[in-house]
Parts: sequence; structure tokens; C-alpha cells
Amino acid sequence: MVVFGWNMKILIVGPSWVGDMVMAQTLFQCLKQRHPECEIDVLAPEWSRPILERMPEVRAALSFPLGHGALELATRRRIGKSLAGQYDQAILLPNSLKSALVPFFAGIPKRTGWRGEFRYGLLNDVRTLDKQRYPLMIERFMALAFDKGAELPRPYPKPDLRIDPATRDAALSKFGLTLDRPVLALCPGAEFGESKRWPAEHYAQVAEARIREGWQVWLFGSKKDHPVGESIRQELIPGLREESVNLSGETSLAEAIDLLSCADAVVSNDSGLMHVAAALNRP
Repeated sequence: MVVFGWNMKILIVGPSWVGDMVMAQTLFQCLKQRHPECEIDVLAPEWSRPILERMPEVRAALSFPLGHGALELATRRRIGKSLAGQYDQAILLPNSLKSALVPFFAGIPKRTGWRGEFRYGLLNDVRTLDKQRYPLMIERFMALAFDKGAELPRPYPKPDLRIDPATRDAALSKFGLTLDRPVLALCPGAEFGESKRWPAEHYAQVAEARIREGWQVWLFGSKKDHPVGESIRQELIPGLREESVNLSGETSLAEAIDLLSCADAVVSNDSGLMHVAAALNRP
């Protein structure tokens, strides 16, 4: 049996989506509550670094160079060997067989995760998911911090991203933004297509109402969301349109997080930025 001290070192294999990475902070919080001196590193795609750097529970974000779905067995073996002897436990958030390979090759003594895709042998602390007991994603993440069958502590911890005022101010300066008026942030993108998008004209109606009340409007998203951002702005009449700025595809993820922290209100589709805004405690 593996027994851990207070300074146990834990490797988390992180998820591949923005929203899931934000929700994973609940696991990190639970681990810190159980083992205050533990050290948590997260192996995840490089894009996730700005999120992880804003989580005080995380010691280091380790960049994982392979794309979602790529096997690259030799690369996973090489990464695993490079991590050998550094960790007491690995906790895997994805359910794929591939995600279990690096901790296995690293020889990490305790490898915890849901059963997933035929992972017996790769994991030695295998959990069977009861979807009735753990219907929420954060519950499924949190449960991996505890022994099998343990009750989850309530109230649940909430994701809580921390912002450095210096980087926030640098982002404001870079894009020529000021906080002299309240900020309405619009996040009109969605991960899974048009069926999950609120219509652009509805966003425009909300934007117009707030602008007439003296607010300014910032639109956020990826490069592929830039056209819908522009269509929202074009719905606004001249004179109001100038009180909005389309930042979709213009900011890095780090800048988007820092600028979203300035918002007085956020309207969003079901997207990664929705989870970011919630973790920033934005209304």
C-alpha cells in the first residue's frame, strides 16, 4: 500500500477543453484541503498554461506536446521516462487509454482514474463511475481526490482564478481599453456549433440597452468567433457601435482572462469563456 506524507507530489493529467480545465480546479482545491503541503503539477496542452498559472494550487504547468487524439507511443514513453521518480501519485482526468500511458511509463506508484477505455494494468487505483452518484463533471473530478466511496465535502469548492493586476493593466493598455464606464462582456461563440449559440441579434439588443445606459461592450472569443462578433456590432446603429470593440481572435487566452476580470456583467453561450467568467466571479 502506498502511504503519503504531507509533502506528497501529485501529477495531474489534465483535460483538453477550456471549461473542463477550469472545473478541474475543484480537484486541486480538494487535494490541498486534504494535504496542505502537497505539490501539484499538471500535464496538459500548452494552451492551458494561462489558466493553470492563475490557479494558486498548481505548482507547475507541464506542457504536453501531442494533440488531442494522437497516440505517438514513443513520445509518450519518452515523456513518461523523463518524469520517473518525481511523483507519488498521478490522477488522470481524461478517460482515454492514451492519457494513462505517461504515468505508467513514469512508474508513478499510485495511478488514479476512472476505468475508462480498457485501462486495467495502466491504472492501479481504478474507479468505476456511478453517473447517478456523480452527475456533475466537478463531482467526477473531486471524487478522485478521495478514497473510493468517500462522501464529497459540502459545500463544493468553486473554481477561483487569480488575476495579477500588472498583467491585467498591460492588457488594458495594449488594446487601448479603459475602465471609465461599466463593461459588458459578450462571449457569443460556442464549442459545438450554431445550435448552442444565442442569435446575434439578441446579443445586439442587450448591447444596445447597456450602451444607452452608459456602458461599453467588449466582445470575446477565438478567431472563428470574429465574424459573429462583427455581425453583432453591425446590428448597432452608428453612434452606439463605436462604444463596442470586437476582441475575438485579437487576444491571447491570457489576455482574454485578464480582460474578462474587468467585466461588470457577462453574457455568454455555453463555452470555455463562460467557465472562465464564472471562475472570475463575474455576474
